[in-house]
Amino acid sequence: MPARKRSLLAAALTATACLGAQCLALTTATAATASDEIVSRGVTIPEFYNPPTSLPTSDGTLIRSEPLPLALSLPGLDGSTLPGTATRLMYKSTDSNGQPVAVTGAYIEPSADWTGDGPRPLVALAPGTLGQGDQCSASMGLEHPLSLNSQTVSVGYEDLAIYRLLAKGVAVVVTDYVGLGATDRLHTYVNRIDEAHAVLDAVRAARSVTGASVTAGSPVGLYGYSQGGGATAAAAELQASYAPDVTLAGTYAGAPPADLTSVTKAIDGSELAGALGWSLNGFLQSDPALKPLAEAHLNDAGKAALTDLSTMCVGDALFGYGYTQSSSWTTDGESISDIIASTPALRAFLDEQRIGTLKPSGPVRLATGVSDNLVPHAQARQLALDWCAKGADVTYKAVVLPGVGSALLNHFAPLLTDQGAAISWLTDRLAGKPTHSNCWTMPVQP
Repeated sequence: MPARKRSLLAAALTATACLGAQCLALTTATAATASDEIVSRGVTIPEFYNPPTSLPTSDGTLIRSEPLPLALSLPGLDGSTLPGTATRLMYKSTDSNGQPVAVTGAYIEPSADWTGDGPRPLVALAPGTLGQGDQCSASMGLEHPLSLNSQTVSVGYEDLAIYRLLAKGVAVVVTDYVGLGATDRLHTYVNRIDEAHAVLDAVRAARSVTGASVTAGSPVGLYGYSQGGGATAAAAELQASYAPDVTLAGTYAGAPPADLTSVTKAIDGSELAGALGWSLNGFLQSDPALKPLAEAHLNDAGKAALTDLSTMCVGDALFGYGYTQSSSWTTDGESISDIIASTPALRAFLDEQRIGTLKPSGPVRLATGVSDNLVPHAQARQLALDWCAKGADVTYKAVVLPGVGSALLNHFAPLLTDQGAAISWLTDRLAGKPTHSNCWTMPVQP
C-alpha cells in the first residue's frame, strides 16, 4: 500500500484529536511533502500525480499538464493521431470541506471535425466505479487500458464512451475525481460535492489546455454512468451556485446512486461488496469526525479490509471481496446498513449526500435499468421524479432488459446497451437541437 495513502487511512482510523477540515488540511499537507516513490499494488504512479504543497486560488486553474500517450491510437493520413491528441492534467478544485484540492484527469482534442453548428463542443466525462487505488484512475486507463499483474486488475472501460464522443468531433475532458490519481489523499468515493466540483472544474481546466480548440463559448455536456451518473447529476444540481461560468447544454446521468442509504444496502453481499469499503474510506476522508464511529463498530477484519480496499481497483475487489457480508466486519455482527439506520450521525451524513434536493441546470437524460438491483432502479427513478417535481427538463429512460442472477451484470448491461442512445441524445443537445421533457409519463411504471 502506498506510504501516503497508508498514513492517511491510519490517521482517519486512529487519530483522536482531529476536527473536520483542520485534520484534513493537516494530513493533506503532511502527505504532499513526502518524496518517496509511490507504488500501488505493483504499479508505479508517475511523479506527475504528486500534487504540489501550494495550490492556485481559482477553481479550474491548470496546475500542470503533459502529453498523454493513448494506448489505442492510429496515425491519420494527414499526419494527425486518431482518435485525437491527449493531455494529462492536474487542476485545482475545492472539496466538500471548502479546502483546496488538486485533481487529475485528461483532455483529448479530437482529430475528427465537429460537423454541427457553432464551435467544437466539450463533454466532461465522469467515470464509473474504477476503485480507490491511484493506479485505477481514468487518465491512467487511457494510457494503460488493461493493467494486470499479480496484485491488481484495472480495466479502462470508460475508454469506449470517450472514443465514441471523439469520433463525433466532440472534445472530451475526463476527471479522475478527488483523490483518485492524485497521491495526497484517499479518493472520496461517491461524495457528491467533491465529484460535482471535480467535473465542473475539469471543464474550466480544459479551456486553458495548450492546443485545445474549445473555448468559453463551446457548448458543454456532461456524461456519466453509475458513480459517474451520480457525479454528473450532482454537477448539474450545483452548476448554478458553484460554476455559473459553465453553461450546460445537456447532462446524461446513467444509473445514478442518488440515495446512498438504498445503494449501501443493495451492494452488501453482492459481487461489488468491496465498494462498501471505498464508501467508508471516503466518508472518513471527508469527515474525520466520523472516526469514533468507525473505531466503535469495525472489528480488526473490517479495519484490515478498509486498508486493503483503499488501494484496490474493481477487478481486485471482485476477486478479493466479492459477496462479502459487511456483518463480518463489525464488532457486533450488525450490517453496515443496520448501523447506519441506528446512528443519527451516519444517517445525517448520508442525507447530505442525497441527490435530488436541487433542480438541475439544463436538460437532463436520466437512464436506469429496470432490473438494476446493485444501484437500485427505484432510487434512480425517484431522482427523476424529484427533478420533475422541481420543473426540470428531464428525459427519463427506463432500460428494459431481462434480469439475470448477477447484480453486477444487471447494473452494467445498460451501460453498453444504452450508450449509443445516450451519446446521440447528448450530441443533439450540443448541436443546439431542442428536447422535450417526458416528465408527464413519470407516474407510469416502470
